[in-house]
Amino acid sequence: MVKPTRVTNSIRALRDTRGLTQAELAFRVGVTRQTLIAIEAGRYSPTLELAFQLARVFEVGLDDVFQYPEV
Repeated sequence: MVKPTRVTNSIRALRDTRGLTQAELAFRVGVTRQTLIAIEAGRYSPTLELAFQLARVFEVGLDDVFQYPEV
């Protein structure tokens, strides 16, 4: 069993705001829809490169997309 990551994200909210589907966003950053689903659900942490690509698509800072809880 894979341990969920503690990194949370705002990908779904950012996607919804911009009217992007999971498939469209996945295509734009070069991953499969299944990978994007796993990232959104917190079951997988993206590479640093992918995290930056996602932030660029949304035109926001990295910390607007991903959060890591203190403690």
